[in-house]
This record gives sequence, C-alpha cells and structure tokens, in this order.
Amino acid sequence: MRQNQIVSLEDIDSVRYGRQTEGLQKYTDSSVEDRCFSIIFKGRRKNLDLIASSKEEAKRWVSGLEKVMTGMHSLNRQQNSEHWFYNCMRKADKNADNKMSLKELKHFLRQINIEVDDSYAEMLFKKCDTSNSGTLEGSEIKHFYDLLTYREEIDVIYGKYASTNGQMSSGDLLYFLQNEQRESVSLEYAKKLIEKYEVDETAKQNKYMSKDGFLIYLNHEEGSIFNPAHKPIYQDMHQPLNHYFISSSHNTYLMEDQLKGPSSTEAYIKALMKSCRCVELDCWDGANGEPVIYHGHTLTSKVLFKDVIKAIKEYAFKTSQYPVILSLENHCSTEQQKIMAHHLTSILGSALLTQPLGHQMPNTFPGPEELKGRFLIKGKRLNKLDAAFNNNATEDVDSVSEEDEAAELKEAEQKPKEKSSKKIKLAKELSDLVIYCKSVHFSNFEHSRDNQAFYEMASFKESKAMNLAENSATAFIHHNMDKLSRIYPAGSRTDSSNYNPVPLWNAGCQIVALNFQTPGKEMDLNQARFLPNGKCGYILKPEFQRDPASQFDPANLRVGPWLKRKTLHVMIISAQQLPKINENKQKSIVDPQVKVEIYGVPDDIASKQTHHIDNNGFNPQWNTKFQFTIHVPELALVRFVVEDYDAASHNDLIGLYTLPFTSMQNGYRHVPLLTKRGNLIPSAGLFVHIMALDA
Repeated sequence: MRQNQIVSLEDIDSVRYGRQTEGLQKYTDSSVEDRCFSIIFKGRRKNLDLIASSKEEAKRWVSGLEKVMTGMHSLNRQQNSEHWFYNCMRKADKNADNKMSLKELKHFLRQINIEVDDSYAEMLFKKCDTSNSGTLEGSEIKHFYDLLTYREEIDVIYGKYASTNGQMSSGDLLYFLQNEQRESVSLEYAKKLIEKYEVDETAKQNKYMSKDGFLIYLNHEEGSIFNPAHKPIYQDMHQPLNHYFISSSHNTYLMEDQLKGPSSTEAYIKALMKSCRCVELDCWDGANGEPVIYHGHTLTSKVLFKDVIKAIKEYAFKTSQYPVILSLENHCSTEQQKIMAHHLTSILGSALLTQPLGHQMPNTFPGPEELKGRFLIKGKRLNKLDAAFNNNATEDVDSVSEEDEAAELKEAEQKPKEKSSKKIKLAKELSDLVIYCKSVHFSNFEHSRDNQAFYEMASFKESKAMNLAENSATAFIHHNMDKLSRIYPAGSRTDSSNYNPVPLWNAGCQIVALNFQTPGKEMDLNQARFLPNGKCGYILKPEFQRDPASQFDPANLRVGPWLKRKTLHVMIISAQQLPKINENKQKSIVDPQVKVEIYGVPDDIASKQTHHIDNNGFNPQWNTKFQFTIHVPELALVRFVVEDYDAASHNDLIGLYTLPFTSMQNGYRHVPLLTKRGNLIPSAGLFVHIMALDA
C-alpha cells in the first residue's frame, strides 16, 4: 500500500486476528502469531497484513475496527444517507471553515450526482442563507439538507393515510399496512412500529407516527422489498439432502481466470463466507510428497492441499452451520492420495463424515439438519456404500474411471481417435471417506433409475445438462428427486465466465456450480436464489420438484400444482443518492434508467425498462408502471438493474438487486442496491410500489 493512502471503512470486508492469510503464514514466524492481524477488503483488492508492536495493540486494532464496522452496518439507510451527505459536504468545503459559499455549493451538488443550472443553485442558496452572510453555516446547512432531500412522493403517501388531524394514528398506520402493504397484522403491531421508529416523543406517547417516523419505517427492513420473515432459516431442514438447491462453487481455488490466475486459500474463504456449501478441490501430486491444488496443465499458481483443508476447517461454518461438500477432482498418485486422506481425517477430525448416519444401510439421504457441522467428501469410491457396514474387504489400491470433468478436459486435448475411458488408481484410504456423494458416470435416465444407488451422483458439463433440461426436463426432474446432480461450466470458459443457472434449477439440479470469483448476472441470480432461509446455502426445492407423482415440465406448463399464475404490477417511483460512475470526472453526472427483469420458466422470462433521466443521480423520479405475468412463482426471480444511459455506447451499471418472487413484499417498498460484486451501496436505493395479484 502506498504511503499516506487513505482506506475507506466501507471498503473493508472483515478483520482477522493472527496469521490467517497466506502472506502472513508464508513470510512470518509463528512466534509473532499474537501480534499479527489482517484487513480483508471487498472485491479483488489485496489484503493488508499488519504486525503490531504487542499482542495488546493488535487486539485493540481488531476490536476497534470491528466495533466501528458493526456500528456502520447497524445504521439504517436514512442514517447512512445523512452520513454520506455530510461527508460529501465536508469534501466540498475547500477551505475547511465549516461554511459553504455559493461556489462550494455548486461543487457539492455535482459531487452528489445532481446537475442544476446556476439560477436554481442561487435560489436554493438564498432561501437557506437567512443570515444574509453570503455563506451557509449551522442550521442553514441543515435547512439546505432538508430542502434537497425532500421526498414529495412520501408526502403524498403520508397525506393520503394520515387521517387524524393531519397525523397518522396507530389506526391509520394499521389501515395503511393492511390495505396498501397487504400485511396481515394487528393494531399491536402498528403500535410497535411507532414505538420502534417514531422520533418525536410527544407523537410516540400519543401513538402517532410523524412523517419523519414514517420515512424511517420505510427505510428499515419492515419497509424493504425483501420479506423479513424470509431472513432467518424458515424452511424445513429435515428433508433429504437432494431435495435442496445447494450453493456451489466451481474451481473454488481460483481468484481470477482458468489459465494463469492465482490459486489461493483466500478464494475458499470468500466462497465459504458467502455460504457456499460445495467447494471444488483440483488435486495433483506436489513436491516433497505434499499434494497441491491448481488447475492442471495451466499456469495457474499452486496451493498446498493441507493449507486449503485448514482454511476450510476454519471458515466452513462461520456463516452457515449446514453441511459442506468437498468435491475432489483427484489426479494424484496413490501415495499422495493417502496423504490427502491423512490431512482430511487429521485436520477435519470428527466433523468429517466417515460412516453413514444410523446403524443400518440407509436408502435415502439424511437432511441438512442431521448433517449440521459436517463435511462430506464427493469423489470416486472402490465399492458400494454398504461395505461401510459390512466391513467388506477391498484391495488397498484399485482402478476406477476418471472424473467426468477431468476426462472432458483431457478429451478436448486429444485427437478423436485417441479418446478413451481413462482409468486412475484409487487408494482405499481416500475411497473410504466417500459416503453420500460417490461420483459415477451418467449414461441415461433409464440406466440411472435401474442401476444407480441414491448416493451415486453424476457431474454434467453445462452443454449436456442444458440439453437434458431443455429436451428431457421431466425425466431430469425425476432423476433429481432421489439423486444429486452436479453441473459445471464448460472447459472453454477460460476467462472464468458463467452460464445461466436458472434452467438447471428449473430441472431440479441441486449442485449448480459457478465461478464465484466472476461477478455478473449469473452470480446475481445465484446470490438471489440463496438470499432467503438465513443465507444458509440450502433452499428447499418446490414440492412439485420433490413429489414422484409430479409431471412438471418447465417448457410445457400443463395444469398442475406448479401453475399459480400471478399478475405482477411494478411501479418504479424514484431513486435516491445513486453513486457516480466516474468519480474522476467532476462534471460527470449519471443519466439513470431502471430495468426490471424476470427469470424463471421460459414463459415467465421478461424485461422492461423506464426512460432515462438526464443529469440526476441524486433524486430522479420516473413513476413508470410495468405489468408481468408469472406462471410459476416458486421458481421466479425478480431483478432490478439501474444503469447510466449512454446513447453512444453500452450503459454502465450503477446498482442492482435480485430476489425470489416469493420473497417480495407488496406495497410501497425501498429496494437496496448492490455493486456488481454484490456489496451493499449504503445510501442508494430505489422506491417502488409492488402488487402481486392472483391472475
């Protein structure tokens, strides 16, 4: 880091105490363990590793930073908005005299993403300069803030429902909640909202909600578009494991592309902290008898297998207690396979599942609840699972067919006549660790139905899976009712790009593995799919994807329990404090427009957009209405995308938010906005009206 470089607290993802990064482990001695700490940044920015002069100083830094970050995260959107506003104002105050001249005010307006003509700026200035001093200070600046952040649309809504002497009584608020927000709540609930969010003590005592309290309520989770009832774990977690969509990563070790990018334990930590529940380990023979992980036959860097297992052990269950699947891509010699097995058992200890649960051979998967805090190994196995009960003897080493993904990559390098089924030697020690996720080759659905045990699972490259999902969807869905399926990106995606996961979820596939390091629409959809249910990495599939009697076909929607047609009315009302796209250009103001996109079964896919608004990212208003028809709401995702319109080239992303249709709240709602990497933009948001009605 350059000397005197300033770091924004908003750019910090987390703080770690001790030697918990690759850099500190590689370049420092264990004797300084208790003096080390690291600042982890969002996105691809490198970690900042630090060594304090004492253990006490390191702990003060860590606890201090954590307290400040916790305080920032607990701020509501309105408080973030005020913090951002006054921070921009301080930057505009060039001579730091805590006063604002007309020239500084004009600079400030450009900084907060709003372009106004000189006459409007002068009018605002004169209106606030009640002391006629030629500068704004103290209460005059607060008056200027109130004028600038005035929300006309909130005035209109509040005025419509505040029927008790111009104020909103608890009864008025209840009427608003029941009739506009479509919430089944009581008068007691309305009174609790007043107690929680009203800032005026007199109004609070009289059980009234002022306009300020009403805006604060709308900016909190009760006023968010995302249903707060879906924030904790609310689904049945005792269903068999294959009845869930499972958040899954491909080539988890890579930080960038598939050819020459770095491999890192940090990539595993980032994925696990996003509640990814299936990570991939591409294992090869390494120097000094130690297996390594990297993308074979490429220039990607290598990381020790044991270091990855240590990182996984440390971070697997920090954000979710539900099981983590380690998907092994095994290219190692039998000697180093035995070392792998040793590291897995010695590092993961009792958390590693080495026997099926129960005292007899199971015929179905246990549920995520039964497997809490456990690691499952996915890989090749020498014998049937019942051998784990019968103690059937097997050879210490035997041959098995290569993993489908490894075979596909090899085939791509071979001439057609050279292609053949490759066999690899498998050590019994590693084989015995594979319990519920035995890798097998997929031939066809009929063969799988008759010959494949529930714990035997196939991996499909994206093109094959997409073809099956499109042409044999019902059979694929039934296959996934009692077996697991893993999908992985094509080997040709050397840039670590991603495929659209939605058609695979429509076909009931559970482990739809994506390149977590690559931001984009596909990862937005993945983040949205796993947003509810405590962000635990497991989402219960709809019943029509679990019921053996179901004949659901995403492309041919016959009458069935999946058909719950809804008419979705969306009104894009306004946006607040959108970030500037080009911070380096002082006069660069965004021209925002909003797209609303629907993803799901083919009949539900749609996209509509507003007009753009010139030179106003601070408080643009559209009041544009859209209507969509949703046929299968349980598989639908709704995506809001705010872009900076450009007539000459492609539009730049300002912010976005995606969520499941079934997790949306009706009524007047604020929509938070995220960066392309999925981080919250603290002060920015959309204000919308949502109404989903039975069609």
